[in-house]
Amino acid sequence: MAAPKAEPRIYTGIVLDFETSGLDCTKNACTQLAMQGVRFDTWEVIDRYVKYFTPYNKQEVGTHVKRKVLKNKHELEQEASGIPMVYEEAALTYSAITMDTLKSQGADLKGIATDVIEFGKRCTLTKGKQTKPVLIGQNITFDIGFLQQLMNYAGLTKEFEKVFAGTTDFYGNFQPHYIDTIDLGRLVFAHDPSVTSYKLELTAERLGIELDDAHDADADVTATLNIAVVCSNRLRNNTGGADAAVQKKEKTRVHFKI
Repeated sequence: MAAPKAEPRIYTGIVLDFETSGLDCTKNACTQLAMQGVRFDTWEVIDRYVKYFTPYNKQEVGTHVKRKVLKNKHELEQEASGIPMVYEEAALTYSAITMDTLKSQGADLKGIATDVIEFGKRCTLTKGKQTKPVLIGQNITFDIGFLQQLMNYAGLTKEFEKVFAGTTDFYGNFQPHYIDTIDLGRLVFAHDPSVTSYKLELTAERLGIELDDAHDADADVTATLNIAVVCSNRLRNNTGGADAAVQKKEKTRVHFKI
């Protein structure tokens, strides 16, 4: 009797980009989030998402016990109404997002956090730890800071950890797995001394990718995805001179441990 055929694993990624009200995820807010879910085998887009955030207040994170202190009337009133996140005019102008847009078109922070988790579930096409979605982005460590803020403020950190690929670090914190297109750009162009910047628009231009509406989250996600696709295709198709830089060493093992 023939052994049953193993189901092929389908690996997926979620390309994401946050627009924010500043550069500091401890005090600035998320203003827009765009995501596209993709298959790594075909680069087919399997889901899309774009939303603005309604303005929100700063929230306490962590489980430390706060020391009781006497507060004046102004401090008590501020605590009751909440301390707003910092919305920097320069950052809003840079992304062409206004406070009026956020107030009229923005969605609730917890609702968006829930959407991210559901989006990850929809983009998981094969069961198993190794096939959970990986995050993809341009300078994605910046976006991950705001993603962590989003999940902490929404109280959904544990739910996020169950859905996305990642590992727990030495301190017990979940670190999502990610691919940064800046690193992909360096793999492609590091040999070229004329390349001194790996900004999204410059890398896209060098790869022949048209970029529209730079610094709109959805447009940036499309450009980031296209960079990943072009770099992936180069790795898959370029066999010329592949052995030139591969380090070779005389085999000393009689078997390999798998």
